[in-house]
Amino acid sequence: MKTNPLKIAIIDNDASLSPIYRYYFENVMAYELHGIYNSVHDLLSNFGRTNPDIVISEVSLAGISGIDGLEYLLRKDEDLKVLMMSKKNDFKLIKEAFKKGASGYLTKPLTKERLFNAVEALDQHGVALEHDIAKKIISSFQMKTFDSFSRKENQIIELLTQGFTYKMIADRLCVTPSAVNFHIQNIYVKLNVNSKSEALQKLREMEMRQLNAA
Repeated sequence: MKTNPLKIAIIDNDASLSPIYRYYFENVMAYELHGIYNSVHDLLSNFGRTNPDIVISEVSLAGISGIDGLEYLLRKDEDLKVLMMSKKNDFKLIKEAFKKGASGYLTKPLTKERLFNAVEALDQHGVALEHDIAKKIISSFQMKTFDSFSRKENQIIELLTQGFTYKMIADRLCVTPSAVNFHIQNIYVKLNVNSKSEALQKLREMEMRQLNAA
């Protein structure tokens, strides 16, 4: 059972939101707002006095951005949980934030309920993902369609990369093995390869480029 409230620090350069944040944390026993800062530098300067358990940081900040600030904050405390927030529901930003150590991502404007649901998720599970953010991340890993291939070729590529044999692909797609072989030969031509192993390697490279561009 917890005896001390979790210490929260907020970084947001929108001064109009400060009264809202303070209002949200009024009379909340489980969490204690230890400060609202307008830059990463301001929090870093006061980190020793604040020692937050969770930092909630805007992505777009003057000076050090919220995402770049992750490196500096985690140097102060490697166990620190940092929840990013932004008006932009942009997968590139989300991906970059998690790559640099964020524990969660919220889109603005924030309601009190959404904010505290995320903070509770961080406390309980170490990560906070709302449905729309989780959906973007999941869909990025499910995305295996390539513009240079037909719909049928993309279906075969998906099964091929999962380890299906030609016969298994034929059974799954309800076509003949010769039809599968015909499509695979077309795939090889488009990839400019001569074998299954070469095709799989090239498809992996294409998928990585596609994910990096997402």
